Amino acid sequence: MNELASPLAVSFPSVAFIGAGRLGRTLARGLAAKGVAVRAVGSRSASAAHTLATELGGCTALPIQEAAAAAELVFLTVPDDAIAPSAAALRWLPGQRVVHCSGATEVAALAAAQEQGALVGGFHPLQIFSDPERALALLPGSTVAIEAEGVLADELHALAALLGMQPLALRPGTRAAYHGAASFAASFLLSMLDEAAQVWAAIGLPRDQALRSLLPLARGTLDAAEAKGLAQALAGPISRGDVGVVARHLQAFDALGESHGQFYRELSRRQLTLAAESGRLDAAVLARVAALLESA
Repeated sequence: MNELASPLAVSFPSVAFIGAGRLGRTLARGLAAKGVAVRAVGSRSASAAHTLATELGGCTALPIQEAAAAAELVFLTVPDDAIAPSAAALRWLPGQRVVHCSGATEVAALAAAQEQGALVGGFHPLQIFSDPERALALLPGSTVAIEAEGVLADELHALAALLGMQPLALRPGTRAAYHGAASFAASFLLSMLDEAAQVWAAIGLPRDQALRSLLPLARGTLDAAEAKGLAQALAGPISRGDVGVVARHLQAFDALGESHGQFYRELSRRQLTLAAESGRLDAAVLARVAALLESA
Protein backbone atom coordinates (compact mmCIF):
# COMPACT_ATOMS: atom_id res chain seq x y z
CA MET A 1 0.00 0.00 0.00
CA ASN A 2 1.41 3.36 -1.01
CA GLU A 3 1.79 6.05 1.61
CA LEU A 4 0.89 9.61 0.64
CA ALA A 5 3.89 11.91 0.45
CA SER A 6 1.71 14.70 1.85
CA PRO A 7 -1.95 14.62 2.96
CA LEU A 8 -2.46 18.01 1.35
CA ALA A 9 -0.92 17.04 -1.99
CA VAL A 10 -2.96 17.10 -5.16
CA SER A 11 -3.22 13.30 -5.16
CA PHE A 12 -5.60 11.75 -2.65
CA PRO A 13 -5.67 8.20 -1.33
CA SER A 14 -7.55 5.65 -3.37
CA VAL A 15 -10.96 4.97 -1.84
CA ALA A 16 -13.34 2.03 -1.45
CA PHE A 17 -16.80 1.89 0.06
CA ILE A 18 -18.27 -0.94 2.09
CA GLY A 19 -21.99 -0.24 1.95
CA ALA A 20 -23.92 1.16 -1.00
CA GLY A 21 -26.85 2.78 0.76
CA ARG A 22 -27.91 6.41 0.53
CA LEU A 23 -25.00 7.89 2.47
CA GLY A 24 -22.41 5.75 0.70
CA ARG A 25 -23.86 6.57 -2.71
CA THR A 26 -23.83 10.29 -1.97
CA LEU A 27 -20.31 10.42 -0.58
CA ALA A 28 -18.86 8.16 -3.28
CA ARG A 29 -20.39 10.23 -6.06
CA GLY A 30 -19.22 13.47 -4.44
CA LEU A 31 -15.63 12.27 -4.15
CA ALA A 32 -15.54 10.74 -7.63
CA ALA A 33 -16.85 13.98 -9.12
CA LYS A 34 -13.85 15.77 -7.55
CA GLY A 35 -11.37 13.37 -9.10
CA VAL A 36 -10.78 11.03 -6.17
CA ALA A 37 -10.13 7.44 -7.32
CA VAL A 38 -13.07 5.45 -5.95
CA ARG A 39 -11.83 2.02 -6.94
CA ALA A 40 -14.27 -0.44 -5.40
CA VAL A 41 -17.67 -0.88 -3.81
CA GLY A 42 -18.70 -3.84 -1.71
CA SER A 43 -22.16 -4.45 -0.30
CA ARG A 44 -24.41 -7.21 0.99
CA SER A 45 -26.57 -6.20 -1.98
CA ALA A 46 -24.60 -7.10 -5.09
CA SER A 47 -27.07 -5.19 -7.26
CA ALA A 48 -26.65 -2.00 -5.18
CA ALA A 49 -22.87 -2.27 -5.41
CA HIS A 50 -23.03 -2.84 -9.16
CA THR A 51 -25.37 0.13 -9.67
CA LEU A 52 -23.11 2.49 -7.71
CA ALA A 53 -19.93 1.25 -9.38
CA THR A 54 -21.52 1.78 -12.80
CA GLU A 55 -22.54 5.33 -11.88
CA LEU A 56 -19.02 6.21 -10.76
CA GLY A 57 -17.02 4.91 -13.70
CA GLY A 58 -13.58 3.43 -13.13
CA CYS A 59 -14.99 1.63 -10.11
CA THR A 60 -15.64 -2.08 -9.66
CA ALA A 61 -18.27 -3.89 -7.62
CA LEU A 62 -16.42 -6.57 -5.64
CA PRO A 63 -17.06 -9.03 -2.83
CA ILE A 64 -16.75 -7.18 0.45
CA GLN A 65 -13.31 -8.47 1.45
CA GLU A 66 -11.90 -7.78 -2.01
CA ALA A 67 -13.34 -4.28 -1.97
CA ALA A 68 -11.81 -3.64 1.46
CA ALA A 69 -8.38 -4.64 0.13
CA ALA A 70 -8.64 -2.58 -3.05
CA ALA A 71 -7.91 0.89 -1.67
CA GLU A 72 -5.84 2.88 0.79
CA LEU A 73 -8.86 4.48 2.45
CA VAL A 74 -12.01 2.43 3.13
CA PHE A 75 -15.26 4.06 4.18
CA LEU A 76 -17.62 1.80 6.14
CA THR A 77 -20.99 3.27 5.20
CA VAL A 78 -22.99 0.53 6.88
CA PRO A 79 -25.70 0.77 9.60
CA ASP A 80 -24.39 1.58 13.08
CA ASP A 81 -24.96 -1.90 14.46
CA ALA A 82 -22.93 -3.37 11.58
CA ILE A 83 -19.82 -1.20 12.04
CA ALA A 84 -18.03 -3.24 14.71
CA PRO A 85 -18.93 -6.65 13.22
CA SER A 86 -17.85 -5.49 9.75
CA ALA A 87 -14.51 -4.18 11.04
CA ALA A 88 -13.93 -7.44 12.92
CA ALA A 89 -14.91 -9.70 10.02
CA LEU A 90 -12.52 -8.17 7.47
CA ARG A 91 -8.76 -8.41 7.08
CA TRP A 92 -6.92 -5.09 7.07
CA LEU A 93 -3.42 -4.08 6.02
CA PRO A 94 -1.01 -2.16 8.28
CA GLY A 95 -1.24 1.53 7.45
CA GLN A 96 -4.58 1.17 5.69
CA ARG A 97 -7.19 3.78 6.62
CA VAL A 98 -10.56 2.56 7.90
CA VAL A 99 -13.22 5.20 8.54
CA HIS A 100 -16.86 4.91 9.52
CA CYS A 101 -19.47 7.54 8.71
CA SER A 102 -21.73 7.28 11.76
CA GLY A 103 -22.48 10.27 13.93
CA ALA A 104 -23.44 8.33 17.06
CA THR A 105 -21.06 5.33 17.11
CA GLU A 106 -17.63 5.79 18.64
CA VAL A 107 -14.51 5.25 16.57
CA ALA A 108 -13.63 2.54 19.10
CA ALA A 109 -16.03 0.32 17.14
CA LEU A 110 -13.16 0.00 14.63
CA ALA A 111 -10.84 -1.49 17.26
CA ALA A 112 -10.46 -4.77 15.35
CA ALA A 113 -9.09 -2.91 12.33
CA GLN A 114 -6.78 -0.85 14.53
CA GLU A 115 -5.43 -4.02 16.13
CA GLN A 116 -4.37 -5.16 12.66
CA GLY A 117 -2.39 -1.97 12.14
CA ALA A 118 -4.98 0.17 10.33
CA LEU A 119 -5.47 3.86 11.05
CA VAL A 120 -9.07 4.43 12.13
CA GLY A 121 -11.35 7.45 12.27
CA GLY A 122 -14.81 8.92 11.83
CA PHE A 123 -16.15 11.11 9.01
CA HIS A 124 -19.80 12.06 9.56
CA PRO A 125 -21.43 14.42 7.04
CA LEU A 126 -24.00 16.45 8.97
CA GLN A 127 -26.73 16.34 6.36
CA ILE A 128 -29.99 14.54 5.52
CA PHE A 129 -29.61 11.63 3.10
CA SER A 130 -33.25 10.65 2.54
CA ASP A 131 -32.82 12.03 -1.01
CA PRO A 132 -29.26 11.28 -2.24
CA GLU A 133 -29.55 13.67 -5.20
CA ARG A 134 -30.47 16.58 -2.95
CA ALA A 135 -27.92 15.53 -0.34
CA LEU A 136 -25.18 15.58 -2.98
CA ALA A 137 -26.12 19.15 -3.91
CA LEU A 138 -26.12 20.15 -0.22
CA LEU A 139 -22.71 18.72 0.70
CA PRO A 140 -20.83 21.95 -0.15
CA GLY A 141 -21.23 24.22 2.83
CA SER A 142 -22.38 21.43 5.14
CA THR A 143 -20.42 20.41 8.21
CA VAL A 144 -18.57 17.11 8.52
CA ALA A 145 -17.58 15.82 11.97
CA ILE A 146 -14.07 14.38 11.85
CA GLU A 147 -12.42 12.25 14.51
CA ALA A 148 -8.95 10.99 13.64
CA GLU A 149 -5.30 11.50 14.44
CA GLY A 150 -2.11 12.19 12.53
CA VAL A 151 -1.94 11.61 8.80
CA LEU A 152 -5.50 10.27 8.66
CA ALA A 153 -6.84 13.47 10.24
CA ASP A 154 -4.96 15.48 7.63
CA GLU A 155 -6.35 13.32 4.80
CA LEU A 156 -9.93 13.55 6.03
CA HIS A 157 -9.68 17.32 6.42
CA ALA A 158 -8.30 17.54 2.88
CA LEU A 159 -11.20 15.46 1.55
CA ALA A 160 -13.64 17.70 3.44
CA ALA A 161 -12.08 20.76 1.80
CA LEU A 162 -12.28 19.07 -1.58
CA LEU A 163 -16.03 18.55 -1.07
CA GLY A 164 -16.49 22.14 0.14
CA MET A 165 -17.48 20.96 3.61
CA GLN A 166 -16.73 22.60 6.94
CA PRO A 167 -14.79 20.31 9.31
CA LEU A 168 -15.82 19.92 12.95
CA ALA A 169 -13.37 18.13 15.25
CA LEU A 170 -14.91 15.63 17.66
CA ARG A 171 -13.31 14.30 20.82
CA PRO A 172 -13.60 10.60 21.69
CA GLY A 173 -16.66 9.83 23.81
CA THR A 174 -18.76 12.76 22.54
CA ARG A 175 -20.42 11.30 19.47
CA ALA A 176 -23.79 10.31 21.00
CA ALA A 177 -24.33 13.79 22.48
CA TYR A 178 -23.17 15.47 19.26
CA HIS A 179 -25.46 13.33 17.11
CA GLY A 180 -28.45 13.53 19.45
CA ALA A 181 -28.20 17.32 19.62
CA ALA A 182 -28.10 17.52 15.83
CA SER A 183 -31.50 15.82 15.77
CA PHE A 184 -33.04 19.02 17.11
CA ALA A 185 -32.05 20.74 13.86
CA ALA A 186 -33.18 17.80 11.74
CA SER A 187 -35.90 15.24 12.47
CA PHE A 188 -37.13 17.00 15.60
CA LEU A 189 -38.16 19.92 13.39
CA LEU A 190 -40.64 17.49 11.89
CA SER A 191 -41.97 16.73 15.38
CA MET A 192 -42.66 20.42 15.95
CA LEU A 193 -44.36 20.76 12.57
CA ASP A 194 -46.42 17.70 13.40
CA GLU A 195 -47.49 19.30 16.70
CA ALA A 196 -48.61 22.42 14.83
CA ALA A 197 -50.51 20.30 12.30
CA GLN A 198 -52.24 18.39 15.11
CA VAL A 199 -53.37 21.61 16.77
CA TRP A 200 -54.65 23.04 13.49
CA ALA A 201 -56.51 19.80 12.77
CA ALA A 202 -58.12 19.99 16.22
CA ILE A 203 -59.64 23.37 15.34
CA GLY A 204 -60.82 22.20 11.93
CA LEU A 205 -57.96 23.22 9.62
CA PRO A 206 -56.83 20.61 7.04
CA ARG A 207 -53.58 18.89 7.95
CA ASP A 208 -52.11 19.27 4.43
CA GLN A 209 -52.85 23.00 4.54
CA ALA A 210 -50.89 23.25 7.78
CA LEU A 211 -47.71 22.00 6.13
CA ARG A 212 -48.12 24.30 3.12
CA SER A 213 -48.69 27.27 5.41
CA LEU A 214 -46.00 26.56 7.99
CA LEU A 215 -43.04 25.60 5.80
CA PRO A 216 -42.48 29.16 4.48
CA LEU A 217 -42.60 30.38 8.08
CA ALA A 218 -40.03 27.77 9.11
CA ARG A 219 -37.74 28.70 6.23
CA GLY A 220 -38.01 32.38 7.14
CA THR A 221 -37.07 31.57 10.74
CA LEU A 222 -34.01 29.59 9.63
CA ASP A 223 -32.96 32.39 7.29
CA ALA A 224 -33.23 34.89 10.15
CA ALA A 225 -31.16 32.62 12.42
CA GLU A 226 -28.46 32.38 9.77
CA ALA A 227 -28.39 36.13 9.28
CA LYS A 228 -28.73 37.30 12.90
CA GLY A 229 -27.98 34.41 15.24
CA LEU A 230 -30.48 32.57 17.42
CA ALA A 231 -31.24 35.21 20.04
CA GLN A 232 -31.59 38.13 17.66
CA ALA A 233 -33.74 36.10 15.25
CA LEU A 234 -36.29 35.34 17.98
CA ALA A 235 -39.78 36.58 17.12
CA GLY A 236 -43.25 36.10 18.56
CA PRO A 237 -44.92 37.01 21.87
CA ILE A 238 -42.11 35.83 24.15
CA SER A 239 -39.57 37.95 22.28
CA ARG A 240 -41.87 40.95 22.93
CA GLY A 241 -42.72 40.06 26.52
CA ASP A 242 -46.40 39.85 25.52
CA VAL A 243 -47.75 38.10 28.61
CA GLY A 244 -51.37 38.33 27.50
CA VAL A 245 -50.78 36.47 24.23
CA VAL A 246 -48.73 33.78 25.97
CA ALA A 247 -51.58 33.33 28.48
CA ARG A 248 -54.10 32.88 25.67
CA HIS A 249 -51.81 30.39 23.96
CA LEU A 250 -51.56 28.36 27.17
CA GLN A 251 -55.32 28.42 27.67
CA ALA A 252 -55.91 27.16 24.13
CA PHE A 253 -53.27 24.42 24.32
CA ASP A 254 -54.33 23.22 27.77
CA ALA A 255 -57.91 22.93 26.49
CA LEU A 256 -56.69 20.55 23.76
CA GLY A 257 -54.94 18.27 26.25
CA GLU A 258 -52.17 18.28 28.82
CA SER A 259 -49.48 17.10 26.38
CA HIS A 260 -50.07 20.09 24.09
CA GLY A 261 -49.79 22.56 26.96
CA GLN A 262 -46.67 20.92 28.38
CA PHE A 263 -44.96 20.85 24.97
CA TYR A 264 -45.67 24.57 24.49
CA ARG A 265 -44.37 25.35 28.00
CA GLU A 266 -41.10 23.48 27.51
CA LEU A 267 -40.33 25.16 24.20
CA SER A 268 -41.33 28.54 25.63
CA ARG A 269 -38.92 28.14 28.56
CA ARG A 270 -36.10 27.68 26.07
CA GLN A 271 -37.32 30.73 24.14
CA LEU A 272 -37.27 32.73 27.35
CA THR A 273 -33.54 31.99 27.66
CA LEU A 274 -32.99 33.33 24.14
CA ALA A 275 -35.13 36.37 24.94
CA ALA A 276 -32.89 37.11 27.92
CA GLU A 277 -29.79 36.76 25.73
CA SER A 278 -31.21 39.18 23.18
CA GLY A 279 -31.31 41.97 25.77
CA ARG A 280 -34.66 43.24 24.51
CA LEU A 281 -36.63 42.54 27.71
CA ASP A 282 -36.01 43.77 31.25
CA ALA A 283 -35.81 41.41 34.20
CA ALA A 284 -39.33 42.18 35.44
CA VAL A 285 -40.96 41.19 32.13
CA LEU A 286 -38.87 38.05 31.90
CA ALA A 287 -39.96 37.11 35.43
CA ARG A 288 -43.65 37.61 34.59
CA VAL A 289 -43.42 35.35 31.54
CA ALA A 290 -41.49 32.75 33.52
CA ALA A 291 -44.11 32.74 36.28
CA LEU A 292 -46.89 32.35 33.73
CA LEU A 293 -45.14 29.33 32.13
CA GLU A 294 -44.84 27.66 35.53
CA SER A 295 -48.55 28.14 36.32
CA ALA A 296 -50.88 25.16 35.98
